[in-house]
Amino acid sequence: MIEPEVKQDMREIANRITQLRGSLDLDLKQEQIANYEEKMSAPDFWDDQNKAQKVISEVNAIKSVVEQFEGLATESDDTMLMLELAEEEKDESLVSDIIESIKQLQQKLENYELQLLLNEPYDKFNAYLELHPGAGGTESQDWAEMLLRMYRRWADKRDFKVDTIDFLPGDEAGVKSVTLLIKGHNAYGYLKAEKGVHRLVRISPFDSSGRRHTSFVSCDVVPEIDDEVEIEINTEDLKIDTYRASGAGGQHINTTDSAVRITHIPSGVIVTCQNERSQIKNREQAMKMLRSKLYEKKIEEQQQALAEIRGEQQEIGWGSQIRSYVFHPYSMVKDHRTNVETGNTDAVMDGELDPFIDGYLRKQIDQE
Repeated sequence: MIEPEVKQDMREIANRITQLRGSLDLDLKQEQIANYEEKMSAPDFWDDQNKAQKVISEVNAIKSVVEQFEGLATESDDTMLMLELAEEEKDESLVSDIIESIKQLQQKLENYELQLLLNEPYDKFNAYLELHPGAGGTESQDWAEMLLRMYRRWADKRDFKVDTIDFLPGDEAGVKSVTLLIKGHNAYGYLKAEKGVHRLVRISPFDSSGRRHTSFVSCDVVPEIDDEVEIEINTEDLKIDTYRASGAGGQHINTTDSAVRITHIPSGVIVTCQNERSQIKNREQAMKMLRSKLYEKKIEEQQQALAEIRGEQQEIGWGSQIRSYVFHPYSMVKDHRTNVETGNTDAVMDGELDPFIDGYLRKQIDQE
């Protein structure tokens, strides 16, 4: 006997897929794919390699949306057929397979719908992610290293590539600051949900008295913008310093001043890069990061100006505490913007961030 709840879950999945089919406009997407493929077949397509790569990325993104939907629709149809067969034949042996298929379909649908929420112009870009510990020395620097591991694990689960652009180790443990470039489709779209202050409450492993400590780390996320976005930077506005690089854990320490720090004097924005052996390459990477930060700053200023015109109450992004991670006296991670929470702190620290990202993105859509 198949439980009514199982049938209801299957009907909900089928309804969600029907709604998605209506909203996706698959015919238009097939036309777009055909137009892109026509461009790709042109003899001069590879004359401009950067432009060619962007076209390929665009068509692959559209193909991914279509192919994933078709896969979900097929799985849904197959599971529905299996359910009907089990009812007709009164075959109890199929029930456990049906329940497992429904569970997997629900998770796949959640992930797919999450991708569809990422429709802002720069959501598809790679992301620079920076972590800066607050006051508290070793305690907060250790928390920064824990968050660094968490974001690396999250990126690994999505098969995103992670480059360490800048790394400054802590004096005793942890990190004083770190900048990552996380590469993958929609990397910024996902990670923009992480921008803000992350708070940890735990029994400190560095306190011999076993007291409870609260630590803070700020996370900043900006998109890696491409060369087509125009950002004017005057060379006379830049202060460029070079210094000797020191890698994570004392590794890859250069014997030349290859690391680069660029200060944009009018805005006060500072970027550093030390991941390359070459000072020239580090400077190029630092300039790309500076362009991205200035672009983000420009967008934020425009949004703030609009909010002031509308009389909206603005939350202070840099100083706002977006999420608390409590390890003692109980286990809980709670996002204060969405009230999404879980008691499985180990899973979160192992990179299970999607429920928080999903909650943030859905709330942004609801507010529009």
